[in-house]
Amino acid sequence: MERAVVQIALFGLLVASANTLADKDDWDIYSFHINSTVSSRYATTIITSRVANRMNDPKEIEFHVRIPKNAFISKFRMLIDGQFYDGVVKGKERAEQQYAEAVSLGQSAGIVSSVGRTMEEFKTSVTLAAHKKVTFELTYEELLKRRLGKYELQIHARPMQPVKDFKVDVYINEKAGINFMEVKGGLSTKALANAITRTHVDKQAWVYFYPTEDQQKTCDSCGEQGMNGDLVIVYDVNRNPSLGDIKKSDGYFVHHFAPLNLVSIPKNVVFVIDQSGSMHGKKIQQTRIALIHILSDLLEEDHFGLITFDSAVFHWKRELVQATRENLESAKKFAREIVQRGATDISKAVLEGAHMLNAHPRAGSASLLILLTDGDPTSGETNPEVIQSNVRRAIADKFPLYCLGFGFDVNLKFLEKMSLQNNGVARRIYEDSDADLQLTGFYNEVATPLLTDVTMIYNGGANLTQTNFTQFYNGSEIVVAGQITDNDIATFTPQVVAISRNRRVTFSDTNAAVDPEGPASDGSVQRVWAYLTVKQLLEKELVLSGPEKENAKKEALELSLKYNFVTPFTSMVVTKPQGENTDVLHKPGEGKKQARNQWGHHHRRKFSPPSRALTRKQHKSLFGMSGFRSSPDIPQVESLSRDAYVGSGRRGMSEGSGITAIDSLHQAQDFMVHQDLLDYGRINIRPTIVSPRATDAPLSHRFLQKAENLSLPLCFDVTGKVQLKLVHHPNGELFVNGQLDSVANGGFRNITILLKTDLRVEITADVIVLVEGQRMSVLAGDHPITVGSLTVIRRDKEIDVAVGDTRMLILIHKENGKEFLWPILRQRPLDDDISGILALKPVVYEEVQQSPSTRLTIKGQDYDAARASAVDYSINRSPTHDCWLMSVESALQRSLDDFIVT
Repeated sequence: MERAVVQIALFGLLVASANTLADKDDWDIYSFHINSTVSSRYATTIITSRVANRMNDPKEIEFHVRIPKNAFISKFRMLIDGQFYDGVVKGKERAEQQYAEAVSLGQSAGIVSSVGRTMEEFKTSVTLAAHKKVTFELTYEELLKRRLGKYELQIHARPMQPVKDFKVDVYINEKAGINFMEVKGGLSTKALANAITRTHVDKQAWVYFYPTEDQQKTCDSCGEQGMNGDLVIVYDVNRNPSLGDIKKSDGYFVHHFAPLNLVSIPKNVVFVIDQSGSMHGKKIQQTRIALIHILSDLLEEDHFGLITFDSAVFHWKRELVQATRENLESAKKFAREIVQRGATDISKAVLEGAHMLNAHPRAGSASLLILLTDGDPTSGETNPEVIQSNVRRAIADKFPLYCLGFGFDVNLKFLEKMSLQNNGVARRIYEDSDADLQLTGFYNEVATPLLTDVTMIYNGGANLTQTNFTQFYNGSEIVVAGQITDNDIATFTPQVVAISRNRRVTFSDTNAAVDPEGPASDGSVQRVWAYLTVKQLLEKELVLSGPEKENAKKEALELSLKYNFVTPFTSMVVTKPQGENTDVLHKPGEGKKQARNQWGHHHRRKFSPPSRALTRKQHKSLFGMSGFRSSPDIPQVESLSRDAYVGSGRRGMSEGSGITAIDSLHQAQDFMVHQDLLDYGRINIRPTIVSPRATDAPLSHRFLQKAENLSLPLCFDVTGKVQLKLVHHPNGELFVNGQLDSVANGGFRNITILLKTDLRVEITADVIVLVEGQRMSVLAGDHPITVGSLTVIRRDKEIDVAVGDTRMLILIHKENGKEFLWPILRQRPLDDDISGILALKPVVYEEVQQSPSTRLTIKGQDYDAARASAVDYSINRSPTHDCWLMSVESALQRSLDDFIVT
């Protein structure tokens, strides 16, 4: 099959075709999944969007998502008509050549552009034939950075329309153990909070976000176009008091260093504040507020200075002074009187700040220089390179320079280079209502130095990332990665040497073993090394010049190509079906404004996909279910045409909903369904008689009940092949029951969902049958089906069921060659008037006795318990957890009979 080439180049332009936004109502984004896995703070996120063209004509279909600016795209692919079109990362120069050729032909371009403070926008498109589907899949990777004692995984959800099959799955695995976890962001508020499920057990945590279509319109920034907001998972890990957390795999290691119990170091800080005319209005007001707040946080052992500048430099005092109450009040008065005026002499102001720190050294302290400006140098020395050279000579690696650029008029590249040359960082302060909080937030990150002159030493290590750090601050973390020489752990000896106040300290732990990854390594440690190395090479390329600059660029390019990272030096070339335009997607430099596109909302149009044949295994599974009976008197119906079904005006069922419907002359549940894949319009219906099934000996099934406050969960055994009440919600007229299998710990054989008076769904691992009145329908394909308030989605190894504001997930597990079901309540109804095994809330208990046997107190009553373990089938990976094993009545706080369907 011939293919054309589409190029995804990330290098800073914005071009858009005129017809990109046309006829968007003709799409249906019927599935949108975000799956993020975090291991040792390295996050790999996959966004999968499935879109259908419902029209009789070809349509241009867009894929449009936002990803963190700190991330590297590492994979992009499309699936059309069973054919994958994969992206390949190539050098930027070749991409520019292809881009020029595309523009000369008047072809369209996609973009990756800056959006807000922390995100970039990725967009591409493909022309899709009538009644066809396309799957887009984008993978990006990032190393989470610890700030203020926590990591944040930011996931942006903006599918551009409410989506029936929408879900976010996050899995975190930290060998050091997870200290705490919380979920925040705009998508965790109001009714959407009810769509979030969290599980945290020792070293692992799971977050699930499964909002219904209606909920996707209810957040602060949501509407008819669906969700547009962030889900932020915040967590931290347990800390080693000495050397930290080291993980090894495939000859590589990554070391996370953030020791506990360190004494803070007194600091010397000089604030250099721009008061030029461009700082007028809200900027100067917010700067005053932030500066006064920061001054209030200084400790008495700190020393500080305060400089403002326009075309001249103004000192509050000409020397560093101690942060006494009197000095702080005087400095605050000076800050309140700052007014904007004049031009911008950045050079003179920064050099004056460096002079103040150099003129008043203090043993056992840490110095830092903080610059805030909103523009380019316009007075005094205005040549950026000369300014940078003079500042670097004045500071001479004695302390870091932090540059804060206010707004978009500032030359952030200039500030970034100057900061990196002096062991600091630059950050943009966005002109917004919370600019003062952004300023104080940055200051808090560097407010408490704990170590200076940090040197990371790795005997037996090679190809190391940065190992020397000027300062280490409270709440932050130093990360170093590298290779282990000859993959010999025995000769690999890590050590950290630093200065704490006036003394030299050494961190080493001769008893600490390097934690190896299991034999089924996913290569994540090596990718952390590559990610860090490329990031640091990009910084070096910005700072260096001449041959050194070219060498850094060359090395960054080679690593980007090897690990498939889309960086400022690489582009991703994607093949697409013959005749498609060439797209070029550009990654912007920080601070470049991008044109904003206005997106129309979408209206879904239904489409009938081919249905799936029932296999012999599915026949057996379906008609062995509880509630399906034989009816020998039912006449045989040879076939029912699809046209007859579609035109029958079936109540509540949309055309093309991915099901096959069957009209029967008697009870539809008494029929078997046969379907030819090649002619899905013909459905043969025959009666079947189900013979009595031998009953196996009663066997037990172990259940887990979550506990509050990170305590061990409870576990209890249910014996026998019983039918349990899973979820009963009388107000919603919803009743869900599950039949336990006859195999020990074999989960559920089938699950029955009853809704109102005339709708039933029967689910096994092989087939899903919907019975509505006298009609029976079999779910086929991956398209959601909707009947009234009920939506059912079949995926590979899970079934998603939403009824109003209640949402369940049914996982399909396989053990010893046998498949079984395990249901999870992902979302409770808002009125919370529910009962059943799945509706049990986390238990609160207290350990009151451990010897000679353990006793737990629950609601004032003591119960016997024993340490045991149980498999958690509510999670795809089926981890095994420790638990307190109790009698079923003790764990449930009532009789098991209350949960059994008789």
